[in-house]
Amino acid sequence: MALLDSLLGNEAKRFVKRKDSDAGEAGKALEELRGSLYNDLRTSEGAKRQQQRFCGPVVAMTFNFVVSVGIILANKLVMGRVGFKFPIFLTLIHYVTAWLLLAIFKTLSILPVSPPARTTPFTSLFSLGAVMAFASGLANTSLKHNSVGFYQMAKIAVLALAVVSAGVAVATVTDLEFNLFGALITIAWIVPSAVNKILWSNLQQQGNWTALALMWRTTPVTIFFLLALMPWLDPPGVLLFQWNMNNSSAILISAILGFLLQWSGALALG
Repeated sequence: MALLDSLLGNEAKRFVKRKDSDAGEAGKALEELRGSLYNDLRTSEGAKRQQQRFCGPVVAMTFNFVVSVGIILANKLVMGRVGFKFPIFLTLIHYVTAWLLLAIFKTLSILPVSPPARTTPFTSLFSLGAVMAFASGLANTSLKHNSVGFYQMAKIAVLALAVVSAGVAVATVTDLEFNLFGALITIAWIVPSAVNKILWSNLQQQGNWTALALMWRTTPVTIFFLLALMPWLDPPGVLLFQWNMNNSSAILISAILGFLLQWSGALALG
């Protein structure tokens, strides 16, 4: 009996040691993976590889599709039922929210590093930020003055020009009401929207920019141009809007979806 207890005791010890060894190896592998991911984020090439590894075309397009449908409905709700009739100011809130989120990412050291400044002229980043302000601002202005169906038909036209974004053909194509001013805004929006997608794609594919790093560098320029557009395209009375918990929550949800839309769109282009 003593011999049996001794054998069982030895086996139990070996089993525990083996389990401890397996746990140690698993922990070591996890630490190596974590270290590898952290190191990859320290270079633009490594960050770009990680983006392509974890977010391939199918994932990016699906992500963009879902967010696009959500933000169309959310923005229409904000500018309709909520009564926030200021599409450029709404777009400004989107980009300020995005910049604050990116600043948090940077503080936490999870924002991918940008490529060296010499590889991308500042004029390219400035141009992209400016075009993005017109594309996003006019998109929301078009949505305010047109039905969802007409707005979606315009997005399909943008797709035909640039062949990129995915969240287009869902979210009720039922009411194709025509509005002359809205149609003119839509025509003015199509060109900068297509140019915006082409510039995003070129910078990401040729300059090793990740989506988040490029958003971080261009968002301040976009905010500047949206501030300049507000007096021209928004109606007066923005300071008289009645802020309450429900209205603020709806606008905040719209802003978060705006950040996700920009991110998902950039991933789909990269």
